[in-house]
Amino acid sequence: MTDPQLVLAERVQQALATAFGAEYAAEDPLIRPSQFADYQANVAMSLAKRLRRGPRDVAQEIAANLDLPGTVEVSGPGFLNLRFDDAWIAAEAGVMLADERLAVPRELPAKTVVVDYSAPNAAKEMHVGHLRTTVVGDALVRVQEHLGNRVVRQNHLGDWGTPFGMLVEHLLDIGEEAAVAQLEAGNGNDYYQAARAKFDTDAEFNRRARARVVTLQAEDPETMRLWRLFMDATVRYFNKVYTQLGVTLTDDDIAGESMYNHALAQVCDELQERGIAEISDGALCVFPPGFTGRESQPLPFMIRKSDGGYGYATTDMATIRYRVQDLKADRLLYVIGATQALHMQMLFASAKLAGWLPDHVSAEHVQIGSVLGSDGKMFKTRAGKSIKLLELLDEAETRAAAVLADRPNLDETARGEIAHMVGMGAVKYADLSVSHDSEYVFDFDRMLALTGNTGPYLQYATTRIRSIFRGGAHDPAGSYGPIVITHPAERALALQLLGFGGVVTEVGERNEPHRLCGYLFDLASAFTTFYENCPVLKADSEENRQSRLALSQLTLRVLLQGLDLLGITAPERM
Repeated sequence: MTDPQLVLAERVQQALATAFGAEYAAEDPLIRPSQFADYQANVAMSLAKRLRRGPRDVAQEIAANLDLPGTVEVSGPGFLNLRFDDAWIAAEAGVMLADERLAVPRELPAKTVVVDYSAPNAAKEMHVGHLRTTVVGDALVRVQEHLGNRVVRQNHLGDWGTPFGMLVEHLLDIGEEAAVAQLEAGNGNDYYQAARAKFDTDAEFNRRARARVVTLQAEDPETMRLWRLFMDATVRYFNKVYTQLGVTLTDDDIAGESMYNHALAQVCDELQERGIAEISDGALCVFPPGFTGRESQPLPFMIRKSDGGYGYATTDMATIRYRVQDLKADRLLYVIGATQALHMQMLFASAKLAGWLPDHVSAEHVQIGSVLGSDGKMFKTRAGKSIKLLELLDEAETRAAAVLADRPNLDETARGEIAHMVGMGAVKYADLSVSHDSEYVFDFDRMLALTGNTGPYLQYATTRIRSIFRGGAHDPAGSYGPIVITHPAERALALQLLGFGGVVTEVGERNEPHRLCGYLFDLASAFTTFYENCPVLKADSEENRQSRLALSQLTLRVLLQGLDLLGITAPERM
């Protein structure tokens, strides 16, 4: 089975080659959905000038050479309206139903895709700002793995640097047990602020903290023991968040700044020796072409500070070299805030200058927009503080439980399990359903609604389909069919189902999970129309009942697979 749009694209390209010559075989046929047919091809409009012919004349020539399992009509100034035969749609839906992959093609040859996501700062607690990098990144790795690629997750923790001098000293002041308890509880901000206050006001603590940085950089055994104690407690807190969210990151995926500590001096030396970096005002900088600041002066990408210290640019250069040379990456996806766009552009440009980012490797910044409150400003508590992510997730579950409180068929245990699935699904879907580079307003009432384009609506759609099978004492995993089309709603549902493979492929190519969300919402809506117009268990014939059970089964499988790719679990009942 092939995606309908891909079928049309290939057929139109064949017609172009036959009609106008082989050089037009790769022309974009400009296939678009149409209100007048299943799809519309607009290529005649774009080709007319080059061919020196009228667009309608070009369209008629294409139509005359088009081998389509359906009908083609030239309309308007040169549009091609394309409509598939019902029998073709039904047959392809049957092929899809028999395919365990639901017609999602594997990427061939498979690629190694390195995805950098989540990346909280070990010196701070996770807040709502980390939600999007974590959720979007996890959806992308799920899609890439489903497409057959080798995915390497990289959780680039901020776990090294000068602040750790004061953090380790504060740990000694309050005691190891108290520090671990505070960090495991997710109170990293309070911990950091207490250490910072002492650093700014206590001269002796300041001296000790600075001395501790030196022993940390020298990897003194006792300092490293304390650092690991701090990090282990912090990571245990991060894992609580990851477990509640249901993301796939594990401790094996941690690749923090500390991992590259030994490579930083080598990075600087190599760049300087090769003339790629130069000293500017005492700092070692790369000046990638095309980046300018005030008065059109070249903009520096600082690899080493004037005091000899290293910064994010140093670590990121070491990181990109490692991921290409050691991990053998074909694609690098950085799921990082949109505010870092300039830094990422200069990083990629500098890495290309160094030869560490060759042309065959794609480096992509998956820009993440901000989460806003109802006032349109950054989402914070009423006191103006960042909202802890774990507290936010707990509230989502509490509110989901309230939505389910009036369901008499659920016991307390089941209600709690379902509230977890619905709460996490609501939060994730609200994030994933908008373009990752745009901002969105965090609104519990909207995201937990059982109607509209929400996670709970899609979860409820799966439970409603399951209820059909329960009502007829049928197994949702049984064998049904063949699929036949006798009603427009059946046709619309089947055609929508056929687009699943193409959408998943597009998400993998473009890093845009919101396209999958939009597809699943349209599919659930198409099923609602089908269910309202086409009785399933009480169909007027056994043939139609078997066909509609098959369509229901296929819809359920696609919804469950699509939600799983988004990291969302659907309960059996709601």
